[in-house]
Amino acid sequence: MSTRTAGVSTAVADREWVLPIGGRMRPAEQGRTYEVECPATELTLTTAPDASPADVDEAVQVAADGAAAWRQVDVRERGRRLRALAEVIRAHADELAMLDALDSGNPVTAMHNDVAWGAEVLDLFADFASHLGGATIPASPENLHYTRRAPFGVVARIVPFNHPIFFASSKVAAPLMAGNAVVLKPSDITPLSALRLGELAADILPPGVLSVVTGNGPAAASALVKHPLVRRIGFIGSDRVGRIIQRDAAEVGVKEISLELGGKNALIVCPDADLDAAATGIVNGMNFAWSQGQSCGSTSRVLLHSSVADHVLNSVLDHVSTIPVGSPIDPATRMGPLASRAQYDKARSYIDIATAEGATVAYGGGRPEGMDKGYFLEPTVLTDVRPGMRIEQEEVFGPVMSVLTFDDLDEAVRIANGVDFGLTGSVWTRDVSTAVSLADRLEAGYVWINGSSRHFWGMPFGGTKSSGIGREESIEELLSYTELKAVNVLV
Repeated sequence: MSTRTAGVSTAVADREWVLPIGGRMRPAEQGRTYEVECPATELTLTTAPDASPADVDEAVQVAADGAAAWRQVDVRERGRRLRALAEVIRAHADELAMLDALDSGNPVTAMHNDVAWGAEVLDLFADFASHLGGATIPASPENLHYTRRAPFGVVARIVPFNHPIFFASSKVAAPLMAGNAVVLKPSDITPLSALRLGELAADILPPGVLSVVTGNGPAAASALVKHPLVRRIGFIGSDRVGRIIQRDAAEVGVKEISLELGGKNALIVCPDADLDAAATGIVNGMNFAWSQGQSCGSTSRVLLHSSVADHVLNSVLDHVSTIPVGSPIDPATRMGPLASRAQYDKARSYIDIATAEGATVAYGGGRPEGMDKGYFLEPTVLTDVRPGMRIEQEEVFGPVMSVLTFDDLDEAVRIANGVDFGLTGSVWTRDVSTAVSLADRLEAGYVWINGSSRHFWGMPFGGTKSSGIGREESIEELLSYTELKAVNVLV
């Protein structure tokens, strides 16, 4: 570990991390904490509050009180508060990006982008303030019929480890703008930037409107999901945990739930595509240099037309071989370690499974040379992958790309749609008709044509099949945090 890394880590370790509960900072019940690891060193970075069910209950009760007042605040004022929070986040960009680099392993340069994008999404939902109105409906000629949108009250937002500050900041935007109070639960692996966000928000948002609870394991999240006062849940994570949340929530009542889950996303390269641009898009689409491939939207299945497969693959391997792997706090690093031992072991196991089933490691597959500590794994490209292999069907959530070939577009569509997931898809072709046709035929909620990876704020993001329910980053997300009320005035 470098001197600079040691100094930054010491500053983080020396902090007393507390729970921001409705604007008040306090330790977890009985001072409970758990260790947060730095994945680059495999050493304890700091300790975070380990919230108990009682802590969660207090956060929800405070949120219920805060929601009653927050819903009465003029929508433009709510928008101003969101913009103020965005500006504070921008002002603390260096701190927040470094926290994410230390406990997630993502490169600090990429985390600066995550900070900026989280602030942009807060601004986006502030822009949507006027869309919270209803409509008048000519249901009868002699009466007045109209609809209104009302907030749910208390919203639980449960976010994953792969983009900590981006998800923490951007995923509270819609429910807050809609007039709800939010209890935010970040991943136990990466709690620090969310805790800091809660502290920063305390000077901007009214009491009770935003709380952050952190905890080791599923206990805090389960208590939040099962709390009777939580009527709306937004979750991002694996399809397995998404199903658990649906089941647990149903045990205590009827709740509105949106789920943004996993993906096994296909990128299709047609023979007429700009092949060099496609190769760049393939590498970008895997998010090697953003989150080590730990992204549900990563295009981890690359489908190459057999006539161009060798050319594109060679170009992809050239690109991958130049990705700088190293310390996540080094600005020159473009790929850091995986977030945890569990993620590292999972990725390695899938490489072993793939080769046992006949796949070939064309690049990577092991630790980068000289990196004996930390959860570092080379960007990995697998060839000779066939439909139906586990590596082709199951989400790895790591830097492992599978390359397949096809001979005609019908075959490409069958392969692309032949998995349980349907989050993103990518099509590379110069032919407009082919592009539109393939985009329409892909069972995916978010499709790029001659592009990959990039999100466009305002475009609804979400998936089909086991990739989830609902849409985010758009007006659809804002409206999903409201209930529609119909009013009939008899005159």
